[in-house]
Amino acid sequence: MTPDPILLIGGAGIVGRQTAKHVRHAYPDVPLLIGGRDLDKAQRTAREIGHAEAVTVDLAAADLGLGKRPISAVAIYFTDTSTAALTFALARKVPYISISPALYEIGPEIAAYMHEPDAAPVVLGTEWLVGATTIPTLAFAKSFSRIDTIRLGAVLDEQDAGGPASFDDLERQTQAIPAVQVRRNGAWIWRTGDDLKTTFRAADGVEMEASALSPHDVVALATATAAANVEFNLAIGVSSSRRRGEPMSTEILVELAGADHAGQTLHTRHAVIHPEGQMPLTGLGVALLLERLLGLDGGPSTPPGLYFPYQVLDSRHYFDRFHQAGGKIVTLEPA
Repeated sequence: MTPDPILLIGGAGIVGRQTAKHVRHAYPDVPLLIGGRDLDKAQRTAREIGHAEAVTVDLAAADLGLGKRPISAVAIYFTDTSTAALTFALARKVPYISISPALYEIGPEIAAYMHEPDAAPVVLGTEWLVGATTIPTLAFAKSFSRIDTIRLGAVLDEQDAGGPASFDDLERQTQAIPAVQVRRNGAWIWRTGDDLKTTFRAADGVEMEASALSPHDVVALATATAAANVEFNLAIGVSSSRRRGEPMSTEILVELAGADHAGQTLHTRHAVIHPEGQMPLTGLGVALLLERLLGLDGGPSTPPGLYFPYQVLDSRHYFDRFHQAGGKIVTLEPA
């Protein structure tokens, strides 16, 4: 049975279009609503995607300006400071995904969920590229009996342009925040001042200057692995592929240290890479979440709850689609 339309708020943006393309490719009959403030732009996207309709979304209205129109799920691609989209989804008892609010901004979302915990599944998806960091990291972690340190680094090529909402999020989280949360020696602390700056090696071995960031990956992976030290750093510059004279790419560096299953010291390092940049993997993550939340893949729909993406997605299915979408994982020499 074809579900009611999926509402993509901000669906005419770069990540929203990527999500819509992934959904359309996998599920040609699933209807989509491309929601936004610019109806002309939304209409162009809807025509491009096919079996989609453009709608104006009004976050000041309890019904988002949609009246009683049935909706099967809501995904939003920018920070909704009013939590109107989540309130709407909970009232309709339909799945909800957000990918923008930072750790220090999720209090309103959590409070809204806590007042309706049995209404619908709510996914806090502000991970780096929505699953492309946590799911591979947890796969690499299976080689360990104990993980002491997780050091994550992301390379964002300066040519890897996002939309206005993506730019606003990045600017807010890298320039306006005086402190970034990390886990050190088993305690949650705030990196401030000079401690916000560091370096890491990109996939090609070049040392890059980086700044601390705290997407949800940090708290999620610290909790999932019990690692005493977890941090995330972002470098913006030239990606390894472009230094080789190729087009830009996006890179995620995952460095783990601890003990293997024989009790011996183990130190691994991997790179998660997509040759077309950050947006295809981000859109893929949202599309796979919608698929799993609604049971489009043939399994039961996801029950109400508050989730990180990796708690919803099956890792084997994720990797299959990740590779189909052009992603690759490279084993690197530890630092």
